[in-house]
Amino acid sequence: MASGTLYLCGTPIGNLEDITLRALRVFKEVDLIAAEDTRITRKLLTHYQIKTPTTSYHYHNRFKKGEHLIELLQKGKNIALVSDAGMPGISDPGRDLVCLAIENKISIVPIPGPSAILTALVISGFPTRHFTFEGFFPGSHKKRVRLFKKLKEEERVMIFFEAPHRILKSLIDILEILGDRQIFIVRELTKKFEEVIKGSVSEAIQRFTLNPPKGELTIVLMGACNSDNRP
Repeated sequence: MASGTLYLCGTPIGNLEDITLRALRVFKEVDLIAAEDTRITRKLLTHYQIKTPTTSYHYHNRFKKGEHLIELLQKGKNIALVSDAGMPGISDPGRDLVCLAIENKISIVPIPGPSAILTALVISGFPTRHFTFEGFFPGSHKKRVRLFKKLKEEERVMIFFEAPHRILKSLIDILEILGDRQIFIVRELTKKFEEVIKGSVSEAIQRFTLNPPKGELTIVLMGACNSDNRP
């Protein structure tokens, strides 16, 4: 029996209309959709009247569920893997399933979709020729300090994710270690209450001190000064 295919499907980062026609077709044709949060994915599927079964695949069950999904794929089932938003495998456990699929010689097909990383970068106005994605800021002050000291001489534009309840602490650490650089922050990207903030790190601190943000944020930070890194 031939093995099934694992589809890595990009999903909207906010606006449900950003889903691709190819992704919708795949969702209808596969036997199962493995989702980081089935409740979030079900909203997308219901919007497009798709009734394909879903199953949870997240950080806490990724090892046991991953083995189960591989068994289904080996039996010929086709499975679509999605994260809550964007491409699976970026700051979520999708990579673990991809590695298992590769080890077991399972066919993997990417279905490209929206990316908060690239979307924030291209509207920031910052240099786009070279950049680096660093994921979420560490949760502890000590680990953030260690990271920022490591990145102090990084000349490329840097992109991060951050939760609203930690953004002020992270920005204060950036100001102290990296200086008052230019920064671009977008909140609720592509959603109804999308908000864009551009200026210096100190200006962002002042703004969030007066108006604590809601919703996850994508941060684009200017790299160490060089001829290519003009605001």
